[in-house]
Amino acid sequence: MSATVLYTPEVLGLAIELARFPLNDALPLKGGARSKSCGSTIMLGLALAPDGTIGDIGVRSQACAIGQASAAIFVQAAKGMSADHIHAAGKAVATWLAGEGDLPDWPGLSVIAAARDYPARHGAVMLPWNAAMQVLPSS
Repeated sequence: MSATVLYTPEVLGLAIELARFPLNDALPLKGGARSKSCGSTIMLGLALAPDGTIGDIGVRSQACAIGQASAAIFVQAAKGMSADHIHAAGKAVATWLAGEGDLPDWPGLSVIAAARDYPARHGAVMLPWNAAMQVLPSS
């Protein structure tokens, strides 16, 4: 595979979407993650709704295009999800990246599905889930 297959216009366009979800001090739960393979980083801020689901979300990313696209895919769908759903999805994405199973059921994840064939990008794909799982309780 060539890099042009990995970095599609859809992937590059997702990075722009992050501007709609700025990280701010009002978000009480903050988690960070770093990809050991490429050095990409993310800081994720969350606020929970009264029912315990994600009510608000913000992100600051210094990541490659795959890391930024993954963050955009995450934040676009995470609002309204429970901590257990986030943890289950994060585990499913990690398992899928390891070569087991089908693409997890997460809206938009198919846009970065080619990253599975690039192990050096797996850490970037996992950034938002790792940051969220760091601060969200699991049962």
